[in-house]
Amino acid sequence: MKKLFLVLILFTSFQSATVSSDDPTEDSNELQLQDMLMLMLTPYIEKDLTDYYYPKILTDVSPHVTPWKIEVVETKRVNDFRGFQLQITFEIEPTDGGQWIPIGKDRMTYEISSGPEVRLINHTHLKTYKYPPK
Repeated sequence: MKKLFLVLILFTSFQSATVSSDDPTEDSNELQLQDMLMLMLTPYIEKDLTDYYYPKILTDVSPHVTPWKIEVVETKRVNDFRGFQLQITFEIEPTDGGQWIPIGKDRMTYEISSGPEVRLINHTHLKTYKYPPK
């Protein structure tokens, strides 16, 4: 968990050179940090999607999260410069896990603070895709 916190701090320090949402053609420190952060947040994201939203709309599929289907929308500090209470907002397309078919689109905001503590503070379901697609 301490590693998650360290990666988030490093990620925000590189925020001025954000990774574009276009498919990158080469690796960079920023891309590596973003990927590490997504790998560490994936269990939280998957648990929140499984526990709270998708069971209400899809009974035959549990959502799975693939880190490469997470787009960072915004990162920010909640408190002053170098304060250790941060928020990250991203859009995600969870899949069915078996055939990796997208089942929806969501926007989620997490707050990460010292402790470390990771908690969902906002979830907006943007779209439900027809499953299975025809």
